[in-house]
Amino acid sequence: MAHARRRIWGWYFFDWASQPYSTLLLTFIFAPYFSEVARARFMAEGMDATAAGAAAQSWWATGLGLSSIVVAFLAPVLGAVADISGRRLVWVWGFSALYIAGAAGLWRLTPEGGELVWALACFGLGFIGMEFATIFTNSLLPSLGPRQRIGEISGSGFAFGYAGGVLALAVMLLFLAEGAATGQTLIGLEPALGLDPASRQGTRAVGPFTALWYAVFMLPFFLWVREPPAVHRGVRLGAALHSLGAFVASLRHRVSLAAYLGSSLLYRDALNALYGFGGVYASGVLGWSVVQIGVFGVVGAVTAAVASWLGGKADGRWGPKPVIVASILLLTCVCLLIVGTSRDSLFGQPLPPGSRLPDILFLICGALIGGAGGALQAASRTMMARHTAPDQATEAFGLYALSGKVTSFIAPALIALVTTLSGSQRVGIAPLILLFLAGLVLLLWVKPDGEERAVS
Repeated sequence: MAHARRRIWGWYFFDWASQPYSTLLLTFIFAPYFSEVARARFMAEGMDATAAGAAAQSWWATGLGLSSIVVAFLAPVLGAVADISGRRLVWVWGFSALYIAGAAGLWRLTPEGGELVWALACFGLGFIGMEFATIFTNSLLPSLGPRQRIGEISGSGFAFGYAGGVLALAVMLLFLAEGAATGQTLIGLEPALGLDPASRQGTRAVGPFTALWYAVFMLPFFLWVREPPAVHRGVRLGAALHSLGAFVASLRHRVSLAAYLGSSLLYRDALNALYGFGGVYASGVLGWSVVQIGVFGVVGAVTAAVASWLGGKADGRWGPKPVIVASILLLTCVCLLIVGTSRDSLFGQPLPPGSRLPDILFLICGALIGGAGGALQAASRTMMARHTAPDQATEAFGLYALSGKVTSFIAPALIALVTTLSGSQRVGIAPLILLFLAGLVLLLWVKPDGEERAVS
């Protein structure tokens, strides 16, 4: 019993260790810093402020989209290889190395903007490492406890991870990330460790900080988590591809699983885009500084931790499907509010000069995105576990990653296209509403209890 609890806690520590990549890099610190640097560079090249902001968002969308394509096409194959070989943890170790190398490389993006391509390449490398490490870690979920506890375990894992994200973000805001205008952190200090605020070294340290955080807090995972007993058969690509083909072919007889993969393909794509562009939007549309966006991130991460835990409890009592539906509806409303809000108007109605209403509304949106997004991810992981068996879990979660990534370049691409055509970052968020609603429709064919025969 003590061994089983330690294994679960070790599994939780992956979420704690890896969450800062999403919290600090994808959303609240590095993404808006990249937007600031790119926008300044494009303005120096002659663009006006609006066009430069749109161009910065398009660059970020392109980089994120290309990284997602790599994950989409490799995830199912690597998952099948891992299941055939009977080994998963070795893949976690390998992709952890990519995570650390990519995050650490972000240090080189200076305010002059000469390293934009390098920054996108490093971000993509770390992003790929994080996504693949997550696939192989998620595949251990069905073996962590009985069916009735999977939802609670998944929700608690996400809650623990978001708590780690909050702590990491607080450290960055209090001691490292400086405002561009003031050169000071949230508490009015210069960046710690003698970092130079003039060259934004405090903010740039987010990359190495994220890499170090991961390396330290993955130790409990590597010490306490062991794979379920399996026959190690070596890497056999041919057998893996055959198994993957058979699994995909079986989807025509597994309506619930096929519908769920299609649904999650759409709504998780929209959610990831919200995470990826929230900070960029706040920087470009509302003119928020990195420190302000960081505070926004703390609010979102706190609500995500609480909602993930509560969502896990709700999942354990009523199942994952009601949690997924409620979260999608809430996120759709958030997108409508974001599209209708600008610095000087709300759904076309002018606001008084200097009104703080847009800032208040976007802060509320951040709390709702964090809460609904956390609960949605935890319940989605449970629903996938209900549609697979432990001996095919990595292959299944590889397809789950594929369903989350095969079109994940579409949301950033649509945002880039609509932003470019409209010249408005705010309008560029509109395609996410359609993705959420389409995912909601496909859930009609998903069985609330998954496929009983698929889970041992």
